[in-house]
Amino acid sequence: MTVYRVEGLRIAAGGRAIVDGVGFDIGAGECVALVGASGSGKSQSCLAPFGLSPLRAGGSARLMGDELIGAPEAMLRRARGRRVGFVFQQPLTALTPHLKVGRQLHEAWRQAGAPRPSRADLAALLERVGLDRADERLDQYPHRLSGGQRQRVMIAAAIAHPPALLVADEPTTALDAELRHAVLEMLSGLRADGLALLLVSHDLPAVARHADRLVVLEEGRVAEAGEAAALFAHPQAATTAALIAASPRLADPPPALPPPGPPLLAAEGVTVSFPRPGWRRARIVAVSDASLHVAAGEGLAIVGGSGSGKSTLARAIARLGPVDAGRVTWEGLPLPDRAKMRPAHRRLIQPVFQDPVASLDPQWRVVDIIAEPLRHLHPHLSAGERHARVTAALDEVELDDAFADRRPATLSGGQAQRVAIARALVTGPRLLLLDEATSALDVLVAGRIVALIARLQQTRGLALLFVTHDLAVARRLCHRIAVLEAGRIVEEGPIKAVIAAPAHPATRRMVAASD
Repeated sequence: MTVYRVEGLRIAAGGRAIVDGVGFDIGAGECVALVGASGSGKSQSCLAPFGLSPLRAGGSARLMGDELIGAPEAMLRRARGRRVGFVFQQPLTALTPHLKVGRQLHEAWRQAGAPRPSRADLAALLERVGLDRADERLDQYPHRLSGGQRQRVMIAAAIAHPPALLVADEPTTALDAELRHAVLEMLSGLRADGLALLLVSHDLPAVARHADRLVVLEEGRVAEAGEAAALFAHPQAATTAALIAASPRLADPPPALPPPGPPLLAAEGVTVSFPRPGWRRARIVAVSDASLHVAAGEGLAIVGGSGSGKSTLARAIARLGPVDAGRVTWEGLPLPDRAKMRPAHRRLIQPVFQDPVASLDPQWRVVDIIAEPLRHLHPHLSAGERHARVTAALDEVELDDAFADRRPATLSGGQAQRVAIARALVTGPRLLLLDEATSALDVLVAGRIVALIARLQQTRGLALLFVTHDLAVARRLCHRIAVLEAGRIVEEGPIKAVIAAPAHPATRRMVAASD
């Protein structure tokens, strides 16, 4: 039985067609994946027919035989509440930040018109999507959960009422390889009861293992469509081949990296904890007794599963987050904690974060965003000198002067991340903290950003503290690797040796999930 059928879908913006003639159908228990690079129209194709886009759709989109295109809002609202579940890319922004998890699941249940759920019902829903300590999670706020945990909460909310169709728009983009595999396996498992799954992604190799059919989009048109296994093995369209080629794999030969220099940064016995939510006075230990070191010009990858503490550790070392205990030195001298960091220290270590658009002030122009660190860390510079440095930084990240007057909302994800890198470079740092700096980008754009970082590493001799869940990307930039599990470093060493012969079970799982 066909659950969802799209024919001749058209979506226009500013008089230009951004989706033109897209069509596909999904049967009960079937998974169809829309894949393509950023801007190919895949997200609009899956959201606009349900009234979740400001753009109007034309053509036909039938859910269980009912036409959605041109339907009144009341009908679309009923369809969204009772027949369709949605899972989005950024769970932190999709979940309501001031409501506890249990309240949000209860709301999803209520919108479907189902009977009032018990606490046991809600906990069972979280257990179904693989969340541990389900009863405790009901009393937590979204910001207390890791990215993978938040994504599972969103999936739980999406299936709180048994929908006929689940629309998953980039549900695994920001997750580690092991968790990405687990989430896709879980979504595939939900199809056993007849759930139709529309999966949107730019990660063609990952979805090809889980989808029955693929629809590859390029500039709003269907470039290629067919059975997933056959299309992945023998792509006919150039855009399909490009997506496959741009996906980094551990089987690829490792690149040659510049030799590291003398010792630069060292951390010993770093421990970080946070208050446990609720009335309990106990604390959650996020990082426990972690020690590592980075040499000048060296890349150190901090890897681990979602919630392992890798970002917390990196931010503590860079003095961007709290530290309970431990010692951090820079060229043998103690590095002050974040409350006492002077500009001379702060400009040595600069961060680049995961979500490029969210890390930029939406009301500022690019020129002001990049110049801001100079005002604080190089206050002696004149306005002309600041402008010259901003221009040089833009040129270094391969953006022309025309970008200086633009605002973040007008930038693509890749352009926004280049601006964030320019902002980090403008102060002349010796170490970059890259906290999942490519995980929110599609594979084509992420590949260009990785190539840019590699060039900067060569030309500037930058040291890298590279927080990532992607071993294949880490191997392209890093000399050594530190693997975290439950806040502890469980394995450390040269990245080639660790990947070739992982000693700890956590490392072996990551390597297996990345193959």
